[in-house]
Amino acid sequence: MAQVATLAPDTTTTTIRGLYIGGAWHEAHDGGTAAVRCPADGREVAVVVSATAADSERAIASARAAFDGGPWRRMTDIERGDVMLRVADLLERDKAAYARAEALDTGKRLVEAEYDMDDIAACFRYYGKIAGLDAGRVVDTGRAGAISRVVYEPVGVCALIAPWNYPLLQAAWKVAPALVAGNSFVLKPSELTPSTSILLMETLAEAGVPAGVANLVTGRGSVVGGPLSSDPRVDLVSLTGSLATGQTIMAAAAETVKRVAFELGGKNPNVVFADADWDAAVDNALTAVFLHSGQVCSAGARLVVEATIAERFVSEVVAKAQRIRLGGPFDPEAETGPLISAGHREKVHTYVQAGIAEGAELLCGGYIPDEPRLADGYFYPPTVLGGCRSGMSVVREESFGPVLTVETFRDEAEAIAIANDTEYGLAGAVWTSDASRAQRVAGALRHGTVWINDYHPYVPQAEWGGFGKSGVGRELGRAGLDEYREAKHIWQNVSPSPSGWFGGTHA
Repeated sequence: MAQVATLAPDTTTTTIRGLYIGGAWHEAHDGGTAAVRCPADGREVAVVVSATAADSERAIASARAAFDGGPWRRMTDIERGDVMLRVADLLERDKAAYARAEALDTGKRLVEAEYDMDDIAACFRYYGKIAGLDAGRVVDTGRAGAISRVVYEPVGVCALIAPWNYPLLQAAWKVAPALVAGNSFVLKPSELTPSTSILLMETLAEAGVPAGVANLVTGRGSVVGGPLSSDPRVDLVSLTGSLATGQTIMAAAAETVKRVAFELGGKNPNVVFADADWDAAVDNALTAVFLHSGQVCSAGARLVVEATIAERFVSEVVAKAQRIRLGGPFDPEAETGPLISAGHREKVHTYVQAGIAEGAELLCGGYIPDEPRLADGYFYPPTVLGGCRSGMSVVREESFGPVLTVETFRDEAEAIAIANDTEYGLAGAVWTSDASRAQRVAGALRHGTVWINDYHPYVPQAEWGGFGKSGVGRELGRAGLDEYREAKHIWQNVSPSPSGWFGGTHA
């Protein structure tokens, strides 16, 4: 971890420099750097290389050479899996440094960053353990003397583009299966949150990933992203980001017919029936949308509640939301942190104001805090809007902040119709004590993940993806591994002989 200065207990800054290509750190082509600032107080926490398009091309060339001529893809699945297990061990060893760097970049509470590091280590460990378990299959040909096999091979060079809300976790969901499958990659983290991705390059090298297999470019997507989606040497692009970015990358990738795997927007319904466990449903309605200040792809930003309980249910949610304490990463009393930037806070606030203008009722929040202890950060209070309708922009579009919209329904059919009335389809939940209804509604929801009487848990063995405009492809688990492998059919005639088509028995 040589690229990171040792942090003293009272220090809140660290300096990181890094453009990682071919197993070594480099300056940008034009020598540019940029400051990374903590969203909780605006202070500088890192200085990072600002890569250029030429740097992206250098990284792609490194990944291409490592894939075509290096040892990584020629290793066995088990050997690559052992490297992933070593990565998991090293992440656990260095958990404190990783968590602190992530908390400073994102502004999230340190305890949340620590939970994220546990999930990241578990991700690498999962892929390390399943390596080689699905090496292919033998197909019955129906013919004596012939063997038919389906085997798996790596896709090639992968461009992996990670977001700022869960910087290293989202990167790990891409990096771990890509590596286990035998690919090389270029990782592009958000320019707002690059620190832990830089640390990861050190960890991968220490674990035994050969030089050139793992490459990193740091900088603005508008500058470095073009070659990652258009260069013919790249075989796959994986993005977690906005719908607009996904559309741009998909168009560029189409020129060379690359494989793409996208997780894009989400506007996720949390459906509560009158017979739900009251305390659990209220508590999870808060967690669903206000965890990490709503900056979660699967956030339950749409509360869809049965009309007979709506007034009482929403009143309790509002009362609890007003008591949520905002604070920075190291505030022991904080329950949620800031938004990622001033620009993003303005975007969230604009959606709230638009909702009110369209007829929503502001029940709590909806302002920019002026408390002295929050004045230097990008904080926004938990906000609840009542009386919402599906046509409102705050209901239909992804604000990606601590904003809960409330819609009501009268019966099961209407609940399903409201929940599915979205161009996205990433995640959702249904709360009811009726087991049959739970299964009916979960089955009817057009969302990639549906929780019953819960919100937010995931397991590495399960798929993660969405319907509609929420994404293309799947991440996590075996489905995630398949994104980074190509299936190949191999037919072997073990007793070759003339076919007899011409001048023979078939003539």
